[in-house]
Amino acid sequence: MKPTVQEIYVWLEEVKDPEIPAISLVDLGVITDVIIKGKKVIIEMTPTFVGCPAIDYMKAEVEAVLKKKEIENIEVTITFRKPWSSDRITERGKLSLKKFGLAPPPSTQIFTDLEILETAICPRCNESNTELKNPFGPTLCRAIYYCNTCKEAFEQFKPI
Repeated sequence: MKPTVQEIYVWLEEVKDPEIPAISLVDLGVITDVIIKGKKVIIEMTPTFVGCPAIDYMKAEVEAVLKKKEIENIEVTITFRKPWSSDRITERGKLSLKKFGLAPPPSTQIFTDLEILETAICPRCNESNTELKNPFGPTLCRAIYYCNTCKEAFEQFKPI
């Protein structure tokens, strides 16, 4: 039986981000399209940034999940037609980031100036008494903050 696009999206929720295994590529917004052409399944992916070192790994994981579902004719395409944005992260994805200990990014639609980046909501205690310590976290898409309330450092996924 031929799978539907929706079924394929559900299957791809098994594929986790290699750097943040608490969130799927679907919820991160990296899977940007699923196309079925006859017996061929085409998956379009837009990584969070162009130089992402995990692109080949993510492609292989997508292929492995689909092969487990007996899909043999698979094409995984990397595209930057529409650049990835942190607004592509689903609400479920934002909750997953928070449970993992990362502050989810605020919507890029609320920015009026860059001062909003000086603080973030702490994912541990939910307080905003925080300060930006380093805009350059362990990956290009994260920044490091410190919470003055619970005295913990944390990372925030950058609004991009």
